[in-house]
Amino acid sequence: MKTVILAGGTGTRLWPLSRQKKPKQFQPLVGEDSMLVQTIKRLSFQKPSDIYISTNSEYLDLVRELTAGLVPAQNLIVEPALRDTAPCIGLIASTLAIDNPDEVMAVIYADHLIQDNKELELKLKVAEQLAQTENTLNIIEVKAVSPNVNLGYVKIGKQLKTVRGIPVHQLISFVEKPDLATAKTFLRSQSYLWNTGLFVWKISTILEKFRQFQPETWKILQKIRSAKTKKDYQQKLIDLYPLCQKISIDYAIMEKVDAREVRIIPADLGWNDIGTWEAIWQEMHEAQKNGLVTKGKIIDLNSQNCLLYADGKKPIAAIGLHDLIVVDTPDALLVCQKDQSHQIKNIVEKLKKDFPELL
Repeated sequence: MKTVILAGGTGTRLWPLSRQKKPKQFQPLVGEDSMLVQTIKRLSFQKPSDIYISTNSEYLDLVRELTAGLVPAQNLIVEPALRDTAPCIGLIASTLAIDNPDEVMAVIYADHLIQDNKELELKLKVAEQLAQTENTLNIIEVKAVSPNVNLGYVKIGKQLKTVRGIPVHQLISFVEKPDLATAKTFLRSQSYLWNTGLFVWKISTILEKFRQFQPETWKILQKIRSAKTKKDYQQKLIDLYPLCQKISIDYAIMEKVDAREVRIIPADLGWNDIGTWEAIWQEMHEAQKNGLVTKGKIIDLNSQNCLLYADGKKPIAAIGLHDLIVVDTPDALLVCQKDQSHQIKNIVEKLKKDFPELL
């Protein structure tokens, strides 16, 4: 199995730490290593030669620096433009298909937290077996533990079989980021899982789905693939790839395929997509006194259920704060209610207009 780590996103909801030049996957948000390096290390059961990293040209030098000695340099797949996850995954599959058309390919995001590496290894191997024997599109999903409106959901169907003693379920449907009332209904029903974006399929299978459901992008990817061994490949890639439709893999493929071709493998991964500052607090607060999560130089008196993050040389001094996020960097300061941290994306939109140098 080839595992591809997606590391090309911008992570705007974790501003001011996550910036365009160094987004969240390259930051040590939870632990001492960057999220990308943590992701590579949790794949220690695989050979380094079977691990690939997809990023965009802006981050190539940074990825090379962070992954030196962990992943072969030739295993870096570079997007010349940001076209969302469908063209990205299509480019990866087309590239790997040159030498490994019938190999199984797993897709993992570099900015997701997974705490149970053994569980990940087991569920990836179950998904790999399904992909090899049944040509299914396999998704590893986790139990929804809160009515999160920032995540996608899947409705889980009946158990179809077991593989290695692990239950495998049918898919009923995908649901993208519901409103709060709907998310609460999902949670109560216990029929919905969080959609992690952990995919496992044969390279040939996913390319066939591109041919069926994204024919124009598929044609572009075929042209790029045919130029791979030619001297002008890089120029062809630069010219052709931006012509692909900008769309996520969920909208482009997964929500269009026959649900009978999809298998759900439930997992208990200790998973979080680390999409907001509140998500970071949620992962770390239980081990901290009074729910106070801190990093850097912090001086506090009687604050509770806060995240205080000092990234600069000066300390943060806090007195009696409750349910706040405070993130201080050398050139910007964020203060917000913890349950409003998802709104940072709206702040970023304002920054684009008024203070683009802070992005």
